[in-house]
Formats: sequence, C-alpha cells, structure tokens
Amino acid sequence: MRLRDIWITGVAETPLGVVTDQSELSMAALAAREALVEAGLSLRDVDGLFVNYMGDEGAVQLSEYLGIHPRWSDSTDLGGAAFEAQVHKAMAALAAGLIDVALIAYASRQRSRGMRPRIEDLPLTGTPLMHLLEHPTGLPLPLGRYALMAARHMYQYATSEEQLAEIAVAARAWAALNPKAFKRELLSVADVMASPRLADPLKVLDCCLVTDGGGALVLTRGDRARDAFKPAVRVLGAAEGVSHWHIAQMRDLTVSPGAQSGPRAFAMAGITPLDVDVLQPYDSFTITVLMALEDLGFCAKGEGGAFVEGGRLAPGGALPAMTSGGGLSYCHPGALGLLLLVEAVRQLRGECGARQVPGARIAVAHGVGGFMSTAGTVVLAHD
Repeated sequence: MRLRDIWITGVAETPLGVVTDQSELSMAALAAREALVEAGLSLRDVDGLFVNYMGDEGAVQLSEYLGIHPRWSDSTDLGGAAFEAQVHKAMAALAAGLIDVALIAYASRQRSRGMRPRIEDLPLTGTPLMHLLEHPTGLPLPLGRYALMAARHMYQYATSEEQLAEIAVAARAWAALNPKAFKRELLSVADVMASPRLADPLKVLDCCLVTDGGGALVLTRGDRARDAFKPAVRVLGAAEGVSHWHIAQMRDLTVSPGAQSGPRAFAMAGITPLDVDVLQPYDSFTITVLMALEDLGFCAKGEGGAFVEGGRLAPGGALPAMTSGGGLSYCHPGALGLLLLVEAVRQLRGECGARQVPGARIAVAHGVGGFMSTAGTVVLAHD
C-alpha cells in the first residue's frame, strides 16, 4: 500500500456567510468543480465520493446531482471530524487501488435555514435518548457539554477564563487578515470577558459562529497529482478516534479523542509537534482548541492555559493556529473540518496573502465532532 504517495491536488470553499441564492447541493457542486479544476481533473474522473451527511443529502444524493457514479461512496457522519476521517479512509482506498480520484464535499445553510432547534422544542416521541436522560439536567446542547469540560479543566488545572479568551483573540487577529472572514473586528481579552455569559464559564465570544458554508477537496495518488494546475500537497499521516456520545460516558472531561488520533497521525507522518509550522485546530469553542493542544502533544496535559498566553497562536506567534480565523471568526457551517483542510493546503501552497505563515512546510488539520466525541487528525506537507 502506497500510503506515502497520497496527495491533495485541489481545494475550494463554497459560498460563505449567509447564502440565500443556492441550495446545499448546488453549493457543494460549485466547490467540487472549482477543486477539480485546480486538480486538472473533471467530474468524470471522480470514482470516490465522500460526504458528511448534509441533513437530507449524503453521497448518493450528491452523486446524482453531480451526474457521477462513483465506485466508492461514503456518508460517514463524525460531525466536524468527518472530513479528516474521510481523508484517512480515502488514503486507504487510493493506496489499495480501489479508486483513483477521491472527492470530499460538504455544504450547509444552517444560518439561513435556522437549522438549530432548541432542545426544549423537540417532541418526546422519537427524541434521542440523550435528550430524555441528559436534557433534564438543564445543559444546553452542545454548549453545556463544552462548558462542563471547560469548568472541569479550570478546576483541575487552574486554567483561567482569561487564558481561554486568548484563543478567541488570536482567532480574530487572523480573521482581520482574511477578507472572507465573517467577523473581522479586532478583539481584546477584556472584550471576550465582557461578552454575555451563556453557560458558565463560557461566554458568547468563547463560542463559534453560526454561518452557511462548506467546501471540497480532491485527493489522488502521485501519478495523477502531476496533472494538477497548482502545487500538490502530500498527506503524510491521518488517523481518527471516537470516545463517547453521551457526556456522562466521557471518561475524563479534560481528555478528547484527539489523544488517540493525534499521536497515531504524527507517528504515521514521522513527525513530532515541534515539526509543525501551522496548526488548524477545530475551534467550536475556546476549550476545544486548548484541549487539542494538550492531546496532540503541543504541551502537557494541564499546561494549555499557560501555553496560549502571550499571543502564541496569533499572527507572529510561535505556533500559528486558526489562520483563517477559524470557527470563532471566519466560518462555522455546522461542521468545520473540511475548511480546516482547505486552509492548511493554502498555507502550504503560500496562497494566503496577508495571513500567510512564512516558510510553512508542515501543517496539521485537526477536526472534532459531537461533544468532543470524535476526532480526526491529518498531517500535510509541501515537498
């Protein structure tokens, strides 16, 4: 199996922000065509299609819309980690010769469609067990679960709210350099601390945006990567992890399944955290980033708060992270993981303009899904 000969040859975003003139399928199709043009390929070349479940649409529906009949179809739904996990799966399919061209695509109009109902509005009949057993505790979904993690981390390791705020400030500093970012006004730690408290200790500015958006990504083996119109980016390693679904089953509120996926992806790639030039962590909440830094080995467990101080993740910092502005300031279309990969590829190609990380050669995209329930880690390199 040629796992060291897998390349990303095209990436694209869908329309972002508030999208009122497209459907989810048409948005995904626009991004797919743009990514395939970068790869020097067309829809007729795609024989592997990977789609995170988009409400009523998955790989079968998107295949029909695109007019293709792939040999491999995957609608795995691991939430925001689905796309990094799909890179992992596509690597194996490509290396085994089961497919030649993999297309990963996703789109959501969650903001314009108002697709996030309140838990208290759901009927009891047919309601998932979680809502029957955990909702009566008063925890909002998903915010309350992440607030529990943040509170536990603060209790166990003396992490402060101000340290969590540093993550939101860094994301916004990067977003200020990205003309596509939804929120670009600079923030201070004081601004984050003064924002309304939603679920103690998390405040409004500790939480991701709710936007429309999505993207597409094309993977091939090296023999097809030569057709690409833009520099191809090598996939050095990928892995995934699953922990729990009900928050009551999370064994340690301070440890995510990134502690599984991160070390495995790094081992496959033959790197350590010290080799990483740019990091795209999933930032659904500030605590999500802090736990990823610890679980992926950028710092020891419990040291994440001190690690992010002093603008370490911000422009000019020692570990550039969330360089698009991330889910906190750029775009969060329900599942952000594909856009993390898009930004990582563009950083390695040197295409990011004012927010470009100089000399970036190794990038990591780290997706998270559910209630820190799933994780997927991908290591990329510009040869």
